[in-house]
Amino acid sequence: MAAGVSGVDRGRARALARCFAGFALLALAAPAAAEPIALTFDDLPVFGTLRPVAEQAAITRKLLAGLVRHHLPAIGFVNEINLEGPDRPARVALLQAWLDAGMDLGNHGYSHLSLTRTPVADYIADTAAGDAVTRGLLAARGRTEHWFRYPYLETGPTLEVRRTFEAWLASAHYTVAPVTCENSDYLFADPYDAALAHGDRARAKAIRREYLAYSAQVVPWYRSAGLALLGRRPALVWLLHASKLNADSIGALARIVRHERLTPVTLDVAMADPAYAMLDDYAGPDGNEWLERWSVMLHRELPWSKMPKVSSDIAVESAALDDEPGEHGTP
Repeated sequence: MAAGVSGVDRGRARALARCFAGFALLALAAPAAAEPIALTFDDLPVFGTLRPVAEQAAITRKLLAGLVRHHLPAIGFVNEINLEGPDRPARVALLQAWLDAGMDLGNHGYSHLSLTRTPVADYIADTAAGDAVTRGLLAARGRTEHWFRYPYLETGPTLEVRRTFEAWLASAHYTVAPVTCENSDYLFADPYDAALAHGDRARAKAIRREYLAYSAQVVPWYRSAGLALLGRRPALVWLLHASKLNADSIGALARIVRHERLTPVTLDVAMADPAYAMLDDYAGPDGNEWLERWSVMLHRELPWSKMPKVSSDIAVESAALDDEPGEHGTP
């Protein structure tokens, strides 16, 4: 027997290998057909600088009307800190509107903390505080809050931190909502808002046009990357934000979904794809999405050289408007 390796450890390794092989076979078994896609929206009630509640209500109405009109089920992840203030009842009503429209709600942490920079005990307390309102709204409809989305997609700087937090998540009956498709909408959203605030509708229109052109390129890239990685196209979980940009663009985003022949589904349905049962033991400071995590686990490169790039003008403008300069831009 090799020094330092017990029979128990070797047995555990063989069991993990068999488990991984089973998942690999499941992942490779299906043909390369068009796949389901779940739309998820972060930073509810509304993404970006805190707006007057009437403006938030208008954005919410337009976004939800578009989702309903185009038969797009969705889940919104809530930062309950954004409910605070004298208009709290009206802001809570925006979450009720999501449920009235047939959508789901999940926990995105009370105050959108970074697990990389926050002690895990404080992070757990913030997450626990993040469902005080949302859980009650769902319970009143006979439903249970059970999805959690990591802010910034940061799952912990070390495996010890990650396992500590995810043990708490399991005890609180939460499941992590991963991300396997994103279109950097947050980079476009602030410049779009700024252009409208300055009355520059021509610039806002140009930003929206560029955003949609980028989205139309990056969604098929994620589809191809999934196929290259797993030998089939896994169900996708698309990260978006509850922004004015997306409220104004939801019809065009729906056309991208149809053009790609994707099937809109709930997050629960998308997560039934066996790919999401694969081992993910990433730990580190970066908020990597799950295709990248799987590529590390499988020792297979993603086709990064073919990934569309956000234009430098949008990236620079977004960075200049960023009101969280200590964080890196993800949900």
